[in-house]
Amino acid sequence: MSLGCSSILGFRRVSSVTNERTLVATILPNMPMTYGWILVTGADALSQAKLLANLSSLVVDYALRNSLSQPSIPQGTAAQLPILPPTFYTDPRLAFITPKVLELTYTSHALAPFARDLGHDGPPFAWDEDRRAVLRADLDAFYARAYGLTRIDLRYILDPADARGPDYPSETFRVLKEKEIRHHGEYRTQRLTLAAWDRMEANGEFTAMGM
Repeated sequence: MSLGCSSILGFRRVSSVTNERTLVATILPNMPMTYGWILVTGADALSQAKLLANLSSLVVDYALRNSLSQPSIPQGTAAQLPILPPTFYTDPRLAFITPKVLELTYTSHALAPFARDLGHDGPPFAWDEDRRAVLRADLDAFYARAYGLTRIDLRYILDPADARGPDYPSETFRVLKEKEIRHHGEYRTQRLTLAAWDRMEANGEFTAMGM
């Protein structure tokens, strides 16, 4: 059955304590899906890109994980996520997020229709972990600012002990932090996201986007 779009936005219905992030969202080819996905149907490619970027942000993930008492994500809880309205996305903001979402998403020919709908006629992007980490950090910093967070708020979401001191009795993205320290010798997401915030603050990108 066709859903009227070339692609579908979906996120996994069940999370896990071993996941780096609670909400795992992506763009899927327009085809039947299993019950394991919560799907957003009827949205065009640009609307999917905006929602995917928002759902994948650290801020929304933090809000979700503080709303759950079980591994599964109830559809009602998903519907109450603090998603920014379509009117938030001015042309400068779209110009910032859309190319990044496209590059992070379009890594397979299966999503060529989605890429074409966003105006991209080239081949899929190569999967480069270092490059992807930088793009995600830029988006995480963007959305932290969009939700009105300060830099210290962002530090807290990334790692409460960094913001409040080593004895602070709280954790947020522990699995992500431990995995990155194990694989990279540092909490890479923290460094890159705060660097992205500082860069955008210093060079006026936030101001240019009305943030």
